[in-house]
Amino acid sequence: MAGVNILIIDDDKDGHSALSHVLDAEGWHLSVAPLAREGLARLSNGNWKLVIANVSLLDVQGPLFQTLKDLSQAEAEPGKPRLGVLFVVPELLAPEARPLLEAEHLPYVLKPFHLHDFLERVSDLLLESQAITDPIRQVKQPSSASEKRKAKDRRSRFDRRGTSMFASRKEYFMSEEEMAEYEKQEEEERRKRLAEAGNKDLGSGKR
Repeated sequence: MAGVNILIIDDDKDGHSALSHVLDAEGWHLSVAPLAREGLARLSNGNWKLVIANVSLLDVQGPLFQTLKDLSQAEAEPGKPRLGVLFVVPELLAPEARPLLEAEHLPYVLKPFHLHDFLERVSDLLLESQAITDPIRQVKQPSSASEKRKAKDRRSRFDRRGTSMFASRKEYFMSEEEMAEYEKQEEEERRKRLAEAGNKDLGSGKR
């Protein structure tokens, strides 16, 4: 999945941070444009695989929205993957924006959104445009009890950050036993990092 370039057109700084943390975990390259005109300029100057655009910045009659709509609806050319476009719709704009996006058959997510739902949409669009060959790892269904616990741990960590970008779900919270196990794993990871750092310091001091 190397070389996946994603353009985020959004002026929500907390949203940038949340999306960057999630998508950076995949090793992808992200660029943020906080203004519509800046987004339009970057759109024409980058090898993007996916654009995530907040409709609150877009004039539906303006050039950026029309360009994104055309790119989203364009037929894929042989040997040239189609650009994926995902519109983010703030809750207050949903009554106006949803009918328009649905009438045009444009992919969107409502904000705040659930982490898994968002990742699933991103994964589907990248698979559809052939930018990736397998679903991103957070979307894959865990098969074992250990994998399910790790997935729940990841989701819980996002919830505890308190970002307004993601909505919470009851199943994202851990039980006392799971919390104890999570804290134990975190402590083991911390000790491991400290030990590795100590070994590096000792190694660098040798002559």
